[in-house]
Amino acid sequence: LGGSFLCYEGAHKIVHAIKHDDHDHDVPAVVKGPDAEEATVAGAVRTDFILSAEIMVISLKEVIDEGFVARGIILVVVAVFITVVVYGLVALIVKMDDIGLSMVERDSAAAQKVGRGLVTGMPKVLTWLSIVGTAAMLWVGGHILFVGADELGWHWPYSLVHDAERAVQDIANIGGVLSWLINTAISAVIGLVWGVILIGLAALMPARGTSEPTH
Repeated sequence: LGGSFLCYEGAHKIVHAIKHDDHDHDVPAVVKGPDAEEATVAGAVRTDFILSAEIMVISLKEVIDEGFVARGIILVVVAVFITVVVYGLVALIVKMDDIGLSMVERDSAAAQKVGRGLVTGMPKVLTWLSIVGTAAMLWVGGHILFVGADELGWHWPYSLVHDAERAVQDIANIGGVLSWLINTAISAVIGLVWGVILIGLAALMPARGTSEPTH
């Protein structure tokens, strides 16, 4: 379910970007108003929570052969890293607009210049982060799907990726990088395809709160 959610969210962002090709995303959330900022934060927190949970599951799987104490220590380290680094960075980025506006109101010309730079530059930074985040969701979601399918007995997707990796592993100096890129690219494609399928299925479902008209 977690993998499917990541695929759905990643594909939904791409479909939404294609359908709504405008420049509204260049406007800082703080300028749009508190509702827009809260919606941005809520969406980021929801997606990051699912992604973080999947990272914890993957981490647990990687250390499954370790002793109980070692597993506990490793998972605590991963959890602290995710909480402090990832969420701390996200919180800082979200508040950069507010910091920039505060600096613009100062008397110092240098502070005002830096503040204007933050206000005008953060939308572009957020756009790039959104692109990276979307790619990460499709990559992780797709990887979870084909690994899970292999464990459930559907082996050909995993075998296809594994054979493609082995075909380039022996290339001098760059074999390891190419192997990782192939795994990542195929995982992202699988995630995108499955996400689009889920979007189509969701569109066929009746909207919540609707009812049949009375006669």
